[in-house]
Amino acid sequence: MNKTEAVARKILGWKLNRHDRWYDLASNQFIPTSDFQPEHNLTHALLIVEKLEEYGIKYTEKGGTEVCFDDFCATGDTLAQAITNAASLIADTSSVDDAWF
Repeated sequence: MNKTEAVARKILGWKLNRHDRWYDLASNQFIPTSDFQPEHNLTHALLIVEKLEEYGIKYTEKGGTEVCFDDFCATGDTLAQAITNAASLIADTSSVDDAWF
């Protein structure tokens, strides 16, 4: 599972409907996998920030290319990439207790 897939499934709660599209239960819509690129699109990355803040997770920017979600920090070449990298640390279930959500 790549970073984008892990974040879409475990943070946004999307289901892979087919190999080429996600289904968002909350908005009752399909999202083509090619249309969700949080590492390259800041608007998509900020959707992740918004969702994690709904869970009560604090988002902090530490410069233009380093961010933290509570104690999970990451860097990237861009802000969007840093957000995706930090979110993927949270989505990696081997490093986060399920009770944390």
